[in-house]
Amino acid sequence: MKKFGWVISLVVTGSLLLSACGQSKETASSAASTTVKIGILKNVTHAPGFVALQNNYFQQGFGENAKIEVTAFDNGADFATAIATDQIDLGYVGPGPVINQYLKSKNIKVIAGANNGGAVLVARKDAGIQSVKDLAGKTVAVAAKGGTPDLSLRLLLKQEGLKVSTDTSGVQIVTRAPADTLVAIRQKEVDATLIAEPWGTQIIQEGSGTILVDWNKIPPKDGDYPLTILVASDKFLKEHRDLAKKAVKANKQGIEFIQQNPSKAYGLISDELKQLTGKGMDPALIKAAIDHLKLTEDISLEDINEQVKASFDAGYLKVKAEELDFSKFLDLTLLNEVKKEK
Repeated sequence: MKKFGWVISLVVTGSLLLSACGQSKETASSAASTTVKIGILKNVTHAPGFVALQNNYFQQGFGENAKIEVTAFDNGADFATAIATDQIDLGYVGPGPVINQYLKSKNIKVIAGANNGGAVLVARKDAGIQSVKDLAGKTVAVAAKGGTPDLSLRLLLKQEGLKVSTDTSGVQIVTRAPADTLVAIRQKEVDATLIAEPWGTQIIQEGSGTILVDWNKIPPKDGDYPLTILVASDKFLKEHRDLAKKAVKANKQGIEFIQQNPSKAYGLISDELKQLTGKGMDPALIKAAIDHLKLTEDISLEDINEQVKASFDAGYLKVKAEELDFSKFLDLTLLNEVKKEK
């Protein structure tokens, strides 16, 4: 009887071991097939992400079995739609577009900052514009309606008592992709642009424009506002919170590398731009752009509320800013964990 019981025990134990092995293989197989879809804009203001990708910080954090797919966007509105519809899992974008998207879908979280400032107001050289007030009756380009530069431009115009209009009675705001804006300035199709770096510097260096308002005077907070942040979808945070934490760490490593090794970083940024757009960039131009950025992984609810108010003032939000609660739009627990681990 004891012998029979021993045999039963052995069979059960063996079955459990086989089951465990099967689960182990299944888990390993699942890990091997994990794909993380990262979105990023084709701007030097997204430099922490460029460096993190080039230095394999994301890959090292996610593990060698994870596959990374990178999608490059021309504007934040397209990025926001993509992350809300699970076309991408996480990535770098400006606050404006994802704030607007969050109000629609409530399925996005800010998990870290990346860069504050980095946009300049440039006027076409022969447009007769010497001050912001001279923009009355002129056409100004931004990358996308509702984007962070668009909000900054509207704040700047409001400060100067100028109105936005669709005719020459006020300032006309039109949308152009950054690369198209360079062409539009050259061909005199637009008179000015509030544009993220390095595009502003490039317009200056080629001699077709002059800086009207430098990056550290752009509202809100004189350039010390989030221009690039790291966000993730709620679905990704729920299913792969460990990987999201690794992304936050990779972002932090990217920032620190640029701060500690600027000359090396310029080449890495150019290499990533070449992969994303097919064309690299002169390191001197990248340096000039980086000098107009305040790289930081920190971000606060106060920063977001500033952007929310700007969106409301611009007419993009129909509910008053003070009636909106954006506390759940931020999840900075992973960032706090990463900072404590150092």
